[in-house]
Amino acid sequence: MTLRAAKVLLVFAMALFYSLIVLNNTTDYNSNFQFIRHVLMMDSTFPGNRGIWRAINSPAWHAVFYFSIIAWEISTMVLAWWGGLSLVRALRKPAIVFNQAKGFAIAALTSSLLMWLVAFLSIGGEWFLMWQSKTWNGQDAAFRMFTVVGIILLLLALPDTESQP
Repeated sequence: MTLRAAKVLLVFAMALFYSLIVLNNTTDYNSNFQFIRHVLMMDSTFPGNRGIWRAINSPAWHAVFYFSIIAWEISTMVLAWWGGLSLVRALRKPAIVFNQAKGFAIAALTSSLLMWLVAFLSIGGEWFLMWQSKTWNGQDAAFRMFTVVGIILLLLALPDTESQP
């Protein structure tokens, strides 16, 4: 029961984390919008880099990228809350029921991993060369979140049995 409770609490912790991300990105829109804008404009990458042709300088496209990220975060948040609730409902049920209740939580954590890997590390980091910026580089934070979420997903994915503590 202890391991199950740990899994539930960690899923709820991710739901809370994403709730705070969504709150911050919607109530203080401009702060993180500036981050997205500068990454897309590539205005702080190495001078003379040959990838600058990839820069996007359109404010409309900056907003589209940012709205897409917020929508991704909202869907991850909803899946995480739903997944946590599904796990709570199955907490004291047989192991097979608890294992079957993991679907929404696994979807939430997978969505989160994909966001950090695809949006931030791949597109931001490599396509828009975010790694070259001393000011607008979110790769360390993205890697940290990818790692934390990955560990939670691995723990959650471990099959539960009747004999676990």
